[in-house]
Amino acid sequence: MNSPVYQTVIVGGGFTGLFTALHLAHEHYPRSVILIDKNERFCFKPLLYEYFDGEMDSVQVVPRYSELLKGSGVIFVQDAVQSIDLHQQEVKLASGNSYNYSNLVLALGSVTGYHHVEGANVNAFPFWTQADAIALDKHLRDCLQKAIQTQDIEQRRKLLTVVVVGGGASGVEMAATLADLLPHWYSALGGNSSEIRVIILNHGQEILNGDINDPLRPIAEKELQQRSIAIEILTGAEATAVHPNAIEYKSNDEIKTLPTSTTIWTAGTSIHPLIQELPIPKEHRDHHNRPLVTPTMQLLDFPEVFAGGDCAAVQDSSLPPTAQVAYQQGANIARNLKALALGEDLKPVKVNIRGTLLKLGLNDAAANLFNIFEVAGEPAHLIRQGTYLTLLPTPIHDFKATTEWLDEEIFHHHLDPQDVGKKVVQAVEVVGAGVLGVLAARKLLKMLGDDDKKD
Repeated sequence: MNSPVYQTVIVGGGFTGLFTALHLAHEHYPRSVILIDKNERFCFKPLLYEYFDGEMDSVQVVPRYSELLKGSGVIFVQDAVQSIDLHQQEVKLASGNSYNYSNLVLALGSVTGYHHVEGANVNAFPFWTQADAIALDKHLRDCLQKAIQTQDIEQRRKLLTVVVVGGGASGVEMAATLADLLPHWYSALGGNSSEIRVIILNHGQEILNGDINDPLRPIAEKELQQRSIAIEILTGAEATAVHPNAIEYKSNDEIKTLPTSTTIWTAGTSIHPLIQELPIPKEHRDHHNRPLVTPTMQLLDFPEVFAGGDCAAVQDSSLPPTAQVAYQQGANIARNLKALALGEDLKPVKVNIRGTLLKLGLNDAAANLFNIFEVAGEPAHLIRQGTYLTLLPTPIHDFKATTEWLDEEIFHHHLDPQDVGKKVVQAVEVVGAGVLGVLAARKLLKMLGDDDKKD
């Protein structure tokens, strides 16, 4: 008879998985913890746009798991999960290795959903990972380089047209970033930046419709028109096919073709194939086919299995698929795992939605804070980045990234001491991050002192 295996396996190193692991380490969890992810690096997805446009570097946005988990006692396994056997309590990996578990945490997130649109999975660029950001960067730079060298007006127009499919938060943030970034890149090559076109192709009649950022729509619509180039928004336009040099869409029952060398896909997600394959009956899944979990984040049919983030739905609850939700669920799953190990009662997970943050171009954003007040422009940009930096995975990484951001973003870009003071006060008051406040105060006092000496 085999002796029981007392170890917790976490499948997926996104927000839910990584923060579950880190909180277990912090809580001195009495069982071994194994975190499995196919990637070498964690991707802080809300800041992937900053990595893409060069505002932040890889250390800040895509740190290695080995660095984040150093000294935690958590075992990191870089491998792809091949199958999950809930009955045998076993996770099998592509390498041929397998792990048995006493408890399992499903944190696989979701995958890009192409909704059976012809050619979309081949010809459109997704934007989920560091590799996606690098591939898109290379492609766009190649297009601009070709455009500057061609005399063919139609070919140049195609090379300089970017279509973003989807008018949700991801599509809006991508379009806004490109509308500031591409003109800058093209002008540096000697091109006419007014030739750049950035288009949002939106199935619905309004951008951000049904999204948690819906209250920020008026601000977003205004800011999208104030980028380096105005963004074109095609509403009521359903993508039907993506080709290498064009996208087809349906509008008013008519199929239209838009020539473009770049289609970026942000039009929704689909359930992860491994979650799809789990032996969970239809009645225990939601309308997106995600497994239902109890308020304590356990599967209905397999209470030893916890699930959170995009790959699960809490019974009788509706939560947006955002980083702040996944972060809080990870912390609560960790607390319940420890309670289970110690024979204590599990507690329902409570998630507090603290507001929404929307990137609207370089040094620009909109923020809806606690559904009480809204901020736009550069103050919102400072709030957004400062807030996300306080959520970075470990205190050491948080401190390092925040220090670098403060030094570059606030103090190098805003040299007027009085102006700096106003911006720091705004950021510190709203973000409320201790490290941000201490660093800002020290830097501000030093700058003011230096200014006094000059006088």
